[in-house]
Amino acid sequence: MAQRILVWLPSPMGDAIMCTGALRAMREHFAGDEIIFYASPIVKQVLSPSQYCDGWMEYRSHNPFAIARDLRKRRFTHAVLFKNSFLSAFAVFLAGIPQRTGYARDGRSIFLTRKLYAAKNADGSYKPVSVVDYYLAVVTAVGAAGTDRSTKLEVDEAFRAGVEEKLGKLTDGDRPVVILVPGGAFGPSKLWPAERFGAVADYVSEKYGAKVVVSVAPNQAERAIAQRICGASKTKIINLGETSLSLGELKALIGMAKLVITNDTGPRHIAIALGRKVITLFGPNNPAWTQTGYKGEKQIVGEYECVPCDKPQCKFGTSRCMEAITAAAVCRAADEMMAEGAGYA
Repeated sequence: MAQRILVWLPSPMGDAIMCTGALRAMREHFAGDEIIFYASPIVKQVLSPSQYCDGWMEYRSHNPFAIARDLRKRRFTHAVLFKNSFLSAFAVFLAGIPQRTGYARDGRSIFLTRKLYAAKNADGSYKPVSVVDYYLAVVTAVGAAGTDRSTKLEVDEAFRAGVEEKLGKLTDGDRPVVILVPGGAFGPSKLWPAERFGAVADYVSEKYGAKVVVSVAPNQAERAIAQRICGASKTKIINLGETSLSLGELKALIGMAKLVITNDTGPRHIAIALGRKVITLFGPNNPAWTQTGYKGEKQIVGEYECVPCDKPQCKFGTSRCMEAITAAAVCRAADEMMAEGAGYA
């Protein structure tokens, strides 16, 4: 008898993308079963289209009883929880799903039938383990062991047309597209100075004839960052703070890029999953948490006495680790990545 499996995805965009290796392993193992993804609308947009599921349910409520009522109607035989919240485990328990697999943390152990335990340090804090491997362990627990750690996304071709309608034809001629991603929802501690992004924009434009795009989230804070970058640069930059794209269109745009230069934020993971060349700037965040092994990425870590602190707000008021990364260092990395032979994984 075929199983009906609920897969509850994590909410952060980057985490959801880093799930894709585990989702691929599940699809291969449960080829004859029905797999339904349960996710926020944003995660659904970034992972769609997906060949790893048979359907979607959107996560719109924070009421576990309401969620349980919806889930109960689908008669799931198994719930696989990538989301670590208490709510997710409580809701699938209330829904009466017989098999419930996830990490035993956040006070939810009692609601799980198959429990995983994340490695901890002597002080009780969690050991830095790549999220990719953290999620692969979940599917291994249900028999879907996978060894392919690569993350993958698909792009709906219709969105490419939307990008060109809004921004013009970016890929004409020999001019490469370079995308700058200066934002980050985590907090101000992991933001690289806007003026240095502006200097890098001038460099790649002058040396490589690059078309430079600055991509920011549609909020006031990130739009202000984009404006500062444009103001600090002599280059004509396409500012997505002024022309917003849907997530599907953003994926299509990133798929056109020769190089993406980014803080440690969601679009970094889109670029990796689409096989782009990537320069990621790290400061307070420990790269070990999000290590994918992708060969097309060059990581630059800002060195300072307190790195990594994993805190959204710097105790010094300004992010000294991010400020330790010079524009010259990023330009040198850009030279390496733009050179012939700096291929993808």
